[in-house]
Amino acid sequence: MNQSRNATEAVSAPTGLHWPVMDNDRRPGNRRGQRSRQEILDAASRVMAARGYAGASMSVLARESGLPKSAFYHHFQSKAGLLSEVMARGAHAFFDAMRESQASPPEGGSPRDRLHWYMRKTGEVIVEHQDFLRLLFVLVMSSEAAEAPEAMRTVILVRDEGRSQMRRMIYSSFLPAGEAEAGAVADDLEHFGMAAFDGFTISLQSGDRKPMAEYTRQLADGMAAAGEARVAALSRAADI
Repeated sequence: MNQSRNATEAVSAPTGLHWPVMDNDRRPGNRRGQRSRQEILDAASRVMAARGYAGASMSVLARESGLPKSAFYHHFQSKAGLLSEVMARGAHAFFDAMRESQASPPEGGSPRDRLHWYMRKTGEVIVEHQDFLRLLFVLVMSSEAAEAPEAMRTVILVRDEGRSQMRRMIYSSFLPAGEAEAGAVADDLEHFGMAAFDGFTISLQSGDRKPMAEYTRQLADGMAAAGEARVAALSRAADI
């Protein structure tokens, strides 16, 4: 398995997950229709992130977008269909931003240096996509969108892809220590790193007033220390 080449070439390359196809990709329509469709999606993203799926009635969405209810049903068969597309669009945008942000990882440097770069870049993307992540957490922690299985499938895909992203960042950072060592550190820390960013996101949403850059710096230091200890333990075991 050529894991080292994959990790160093593009840490945020797609993993083969099949994201839902957004409906406007299948049915382009005219320019005016596309504009109203985007206005609906923009309004739905804001309102659902703030109020949750249950609190985003069609009346509220119509008021926020300035469009009549009939426009919603013209573009989307149901509120569940609208949520599904909001989540698909948000997932595409989030991971596109991750790929762009991490397209040119640093060459050389220590695992600590590389982790600092990856964690900082990840934090920057999270700050820019708070509405999408807020809605994601609402759906993760409630059953209010059970009627929208496609949206919930997207939630699962986002979580899986996020964990894969974290694993690749850790693996790439520790690869100079060896493929087996990098894999062991990634095994140890991928869930920890994901959970840390979950907490950072909730902290931002709750107004804790601690900057993301400070969180990511502390996370990188902690992960580097844990990873270095794991590599040292593997080295001692190999010498026995």
